[in-house]
Amino acid sequence: MANSFNQTYIHYVFSTKHRKPLIKPDFEKRLWAYIAGIGKHNGFHIITSGGMPDHAHILLELSKTITISQTIQKIKGNSSKWINDEFYPNREFSWQAGYGAFSIGRSGLKHAIRYIQNQKKHHEQKTLKEEFLDLLNKYNVDYDERYLWD
Repeated sequence: MANSFNQTYIHYVFSTKHRKPLIKPDFEKRLWAYIAGIGKHNGFHIITSGGMPDHAHILLELSKTITISQTIQKIKGNSSKWINDEFYPNREFSWQAGYGAFSIGRSGLKHAIRYIQNQKKHHEQKTLKEEFLDLLNKYNVDYDERYLWD
């Protein structure tokens, strides 16, 4: 083939370091917009993003030129620098080292978008730990719970 084609959707889930509630309501919408800009600048399309004070969900269409791990590295690295520059001059904000990355088929996009956009309601009944374990189990990911939490 003369061209390369890609249609890979990834749902990332990652938390603030030690799950500290540092994503404040007064700047969270700016954060999601900033993350969309990171995607645009790096060749991947952020479909939607959202989360809670202690974690983030990002749904995106993966670039055909960078890997899953490079993508999240760009998102986390650039956004944590921006958050610290804008809101935490003592540099107290950081993301956890790990992340979850779950592939979503095109037919599952609407459900994933609703899921991410309804995080506040969703977390009235479920903690981040319960949510993350549910995602790991839903996608049949092998894990040892001793190594999930920092």
